[in-house]
Amino acid sequence: MDSEMGEGLSPNHLKKAKLMFFYTRYPSSNMLKMFFSDVKFNRCITSQLIKWFSNFREFYYIQMEKFARQAINDGVTGAEEIAVSRDSELFRALNMHYNKANDFEVPDRFLEVAQITLREFFNAIVAGKDVDPSWKKAIYKVICKLDSEVPEIFKSPNCLQELLHE
Repeated sequence: MDSEMGEGLSPNHLKKAKLMFFYTRYPSSNMLKMFFSDVKFNRCITSQLIKWFSNFREFYYIQMEKFARQAINDGVTGAEEIAVSRDSELFRALNMHYNKANDFEVPDRFLEVAQITLREFFNAIVAGKDVDPSWKKAIYKVICKLDSEVPEIFKSPNCLQELLHE
């Protein structure tokens, strides 16, 4: 494995990708090339980055389903009763995963998207849609439209220093 600068993906690239997830759950490969300009792209690197985001989404959706089912068990009857704030257990679980050191200010828009996602899961489960093996696909279609623009600063190879020490 060649570990020359600019060849492969580093732990910092993973950290940056995790922070980008707060803005985009479904980045295109072109977008990834723009934001990881210090990486020499090839099929392997592209698929590794795409796999990272796929893993991030998987964790995100597992948490959503878990917390939606928990809300139902706790007697929540309507999706409008469900809110995601910076104090909520769900936010803490997600923040721990994508922003372990808690040194990045998570955008408010992410909280909105998380709340929409949680309510979508809640409504689908309450409606009994989870008996269909592909029930989550309808939710993914909603969520993929909610990506927001990733700030320009993320295009800088040294953005972590700037993002984490503001």
